[in-house]
Amino acid sequence: MERSTKRKSSSKKTWVTAVVLVLLVISAFVGYRFYQAQQMKARGEKTIQGFTKALSDGEYPQLTQYLETDSIKESGYTEKAVQEKYQSIFSGISASNIKVKNVEINGDQFRYALSMNTGLGSLKDQTYQGSFSEDNQKINWKPDLIFPEMADNDKVSYQPNPAERGEILDRNEQGLAVNGTVYQLGVVPKELGEGAEKEKRIAAIAEAIDSSVDSVNKMLDQAWVQPDLFVPLGTVSEQPEGTPEGLEVRQATGRTYPLGEAAAQLIGYVGKVTAEDIEKNEQLSSESLIGRTGLERALDKELRGKDGGVLAITDKNGQQKNVLQEVKQENGKTIKLTIDSKAQQIAYDSLDDQSGSSVVMAPKTGELMTLVSSPSFDPNKMTNGISQAEYDTYNNDTKLPFLSRFATGYAPGSTFKTVTAAIGLDSGSLDPNQQVTIDGLKWQKDSSWGGYQVTRVSEVSPVDLKTALVYSDNIYMAQETLRMGEDTFRSGLDKFIFGEKLDLPIAMDPAQISNKDSFNSEVLLADTGYGQGQLLLNPIQQIASYSVFPNNGTLVYPKLIAAEETKTKKEVIKSQTASLITQDMQAVVSDPNGTANSLASLGISLAAKTGTAEIKENQDERGKQNSFLYAFDAQNQRYSVLEFLEDREDNQSATDLSRELLTYLDETY
Repeated sequence: MERSTKRKSSSKKTWVTAVVLVLLVISAFVGYRFYQAQQMKARGEKTIQGFTKALSDGEYPQLTQYLETDSIKESGYTEKAVQEKYQSIFSGISASNIKVKNVEINGDQFRYALSMNTGLGSLKDQTYQGSFSEDNQKINWKPDLIFPEMADNDKVSYQPNPAERGEILDRNEQGLAVNGTVYQLGVVPKELGEGAEKEKRIAAIAEAIDSSVDSVNKMLDQAWVQPDLFVPLGTVSEQPEGTPEGLEVRQATGRTYPLGEAAAQLIGYVGKVTAEDIEKNEQLSSESLIGRTGLERALDKELRGKDGGVLAITDKNGQQKNVLQEVKQENGKTIKLTIDSKAQQIAYDSLDDQSGSSVVMAPKTGELMTLVSSPSFDPNKMTNGISQAEYDTYNNDTKLPFLSRFATGYAPGSTFKTVTAAIGLDSGSLDPNQQVTIDGLKWQKDSSWGGYQVTRVSEVSPVDLKTALVYSDNIYMAQETLRMGEDTFRSGLDKFIFGEKLDLPIAMDPAQISNKDSFNSEVLLADTGYGQGQLLLNPIQQIASYSVFPNNGTLVYPKLIAAEETKTKKEVIKSQTASLITQDMQAVVSDPNGTANSLASLGISLAAKTGTAEIKENQDERGKQNSFLYAFDAQNQRYSVLEFLEDREDNQSATDLSRELLTYLDETY
């Protein structure tokens, strides 16, 4: 019995061992097959990624290294023909932003989708499928890998119908941004000759268009370039006089800016859509223009419209087989502004390339008639082609020609005394008839102010409100601001537009009273009262704030789009207060001692207030002086002007710059 039991036990062990060995063999086999499958999948994914990357990068000659040669021949093509077909189709439809997604590998079979943008915008994902050869390292190519459903002799038909960009017009329907005639500069490669002759012509062409030989050669080396095709090198807004041999000039329709520098910061300019633009907005067409700055950018969606057209697969006879993309064209909207082109040009010319700004507003409607910033730049060059040297000149200019000074905050200086006086009158803290004795040109409340003193220009005493505004007396206004106190002063200021975002298509920060919610300083309170301290208002915000005076206490918000409604804020100050200060502002012009008396010779009924905001490190030194003038038609309230001159010289003022503009406005409105 014992020997039999041992024999049975040994047999059982042998059987178990055999089973284990079989399982191990099966497991190894399955594991090996799994490993092989994973390797096949990895090789297939690498092949697909390489092929689609070459397509995405426009490296069409690199495509065929991923394709199985016999499959190309079986489809009736050569490698070169395949490369040229991809190049012709994908360049022709302006394909961009090509991305592969949802790659699936199952043995030697594959499936993936491509997303892309064409000249018509975002194309719905195209799903491709096929097979590999050579252990998944080559793709068996057929025409349906160009677009699904394509067969051997099929073609791709691309018929774009570009949208016309809407124009920007002034109040009189004069063009500010229009679709005018531009001139394309370019070459037809075969006309350049060969060898030394070609090199000589390219050098002359590069010099003529203010470019480099390397840049021209780079344009000629683009994949799509053929000997008989026109290769654009640049666009200019004016037809050039005389061109070197080999350079062609062709007329085209493009964006032009009739006022040029005079409205550059306001209107802005456009540029070609880039790959980055498309990544942000896949609905963009790669052939479109997009606003880069100014109103061209702020109103881009309305102006740009929507390019249309049809992208389809056709048979060899041109009959449509499958429509890949069809977009209805929608032209951009034309937008009419409240700007007066002639006033804009006069205001810009009057600044004479000095740093400053000029804003004109119709007080009753809020219509902005000029928004000028100087110095400036040529938007036609920015749109149609600017050399690196020209751009560097703009960019390195310490006067900052790209800065929109009408939308940049500054301390308003003494023009702001009108607001301070109005708050004092409304609160009852200021008696306009009270004669205040002020001795000397410097004053401080007491010794707690240390070495700080308020200064004034004219030594006159006694001083009432009218005298203070005529002579622009800082000391009087500082004393009155301290008398009313911070709570009353801030409460009055809060009725204006401080902290508000104006409803304008112009980028700007809200106007501010001070850096913090409280002055925490009598000196800062006093300085703010005569328009300095930490006050920041841009010229648009200033002219809007001062609109309470020609409007009997109602603040009229500025507007730039002609079709928009006028918005107002009523009873910002009392009507009688506005009337009294307007009378005193008329005296600023009519009184021989008035700081704007030079305007009296124009023979116009004006109310005005001048201002100088000084920025300096130490009290007893002359700092940077910003000069301001606010003036309006006191008789009919048809126009108001905010003139600004930055860092003025001793013999200059904003008042001097306004004469021609005021004359034009009075004669026209």
